[in-house]
Amino acid sequence: MTLSSTTSLPAPEGPGSVSGAPKLPAGFAETFTSRYIDTGELRLHAVTGGEGPALLLLAGWPQTWYAWRLLMPALARDFQVVAVDPRGVGLSDKPRDGYDTGTLARDMVALMDALGHERFAMVGHDVGMWTGYALAADHPGRLDRLAVAEAAIPGLSPTPPLFGSDAANDRLWHFAFNRLAGVNEELVSGREQLYFGRQFATKAARPLPDYAVQHYIDTLADDAEALRASFEFYRALDATIAQNEERKSRRLSLPVLAIGGAENQGAGVGATMRLAADDVESLVLPDCGHYPAEEAPEAMLSALTAFLAPYRDGRTSPDGRTADGTADRTDA
Repeated sequence: MTLSSTTSLPAPEGPGSVSGAPKLPAGFAETFTSRYIDTGELRLHAVTGGEGPALLLLAGWPQTWYAWRLLMPALARDFQVVAVDPRGVGLSDKPRDGYDTGTLARDMVALMDALGHERFAMVGHDVGMWTGYALAADHPGRLDRLAVAEAAIPGLSPTPPLFGSDAANDRLWHFAFNRLAGVNEELVSGREQLYFGRQFATKAARPLPDYAVQHYIDTLADDAEALRASFEFYRALDATIAQNEERKSRRLSLPVLAIGGAENQGAGVGATMRLAADDVESLVLPDCGHYPAEEAPEAMLSALTAFLAPYRDGRTSPDGRTADGTADRTDA
């Protein structure tokens, strides 16, 4: 699949697209375009724009590409930005299965292949962090640098106790609920504002704008398949955990930036990634909860800019390749 073979697909429309999303930064649509990408297995929606080496942005549950909107204009000055809705999310296809992180990582590799990017850097938040870890472990030749934010990784992080603290229960109770088969759709359908609204309200130290929260909720409330798919990432956890148990034997050598909000995961993100990677930089953002790209966009942008500078400037990664994916010949 090549970029030229995707041009015949229809242009994405509606609130999930660049043309329909609410209150985007000024000039956003002059830089970024919504497009459908046929990976050969499914059709994914991606928002692309900018100049430079490729940078993949992958948000988590229950968000879409829109979570990155405040960072994307500045990132596009240095990178070809690809902010994607993974399978099951937003305007992307919503198949019945394939929500384990091994499959999600293959989806991202296929997406970047279709866009002509052999090698790229990645930023993953929440479930996007799960997928970023799987991609780095399963496809080590594809990623130059990996930044992750605000998640524990099932099968890698220590399993929390069933009877934990009130604070831990408030953060984690949705894991068990989301894994249920069918009854959660029945309980949430028509009550999306209550269920997803509470997730955003209780996990953010700085409240997200009402219009952004409503956008995410409407995306799920307007499509029964989107609601169903939102739970599939959790229903696939048995497979993801088994995969991560095996991945632990292959430590990551690429540079990793682990970002936590001080009011949520905090230093736990770095602690998680040190279980899997040898080169981990940990950053805790003060006065920030679970959504750093929206709660603390300036601080997160500053951190990403510094971390990605060697990739942007074409300096070599630990495997001896340059940022454009070619072999470094300076030592030949």
